[in-house]
Amino acid sequence: MNTNLSTLPGGVVAVLVVLAVVQLTLDVVALIDLYRRPAARVVSGNKWVWLAVILLVNLLGAILYLVVGRVKTEPAVALPAARPAPTESIADALYGPRDGTSPR
Repeated sequence: MNTNLSTLPGGVVAVLVVLAVVQLTLDVVALIDLYRRPAARVVSGNKWVWLAVILLVNLLGAILYLVVGRVKTEPAVALPAARPAPTESIADALYGPRDGTSPR
């Protein structure tokens, strides 16, 4: 079946162009993420398998990698805010306690 693109309706060609741009964008995003992500943070730990999936499974390969292939990291735990130390204790820690004999 040899179909010339000029024989297709304009709407079909527009949809094909949009799908091609979406696929290319998702592939580039997935490949960059795969390159930057350590192997320990990739499902199965094998980047070569995910590279093949992204490149060979067209649009679904990149979507699969972005949804399933990445290991989620735990959110950072917020530490409780420390109370500021009194300024005298900081000065005491830096310069020693104040006694009546030493000038300041």
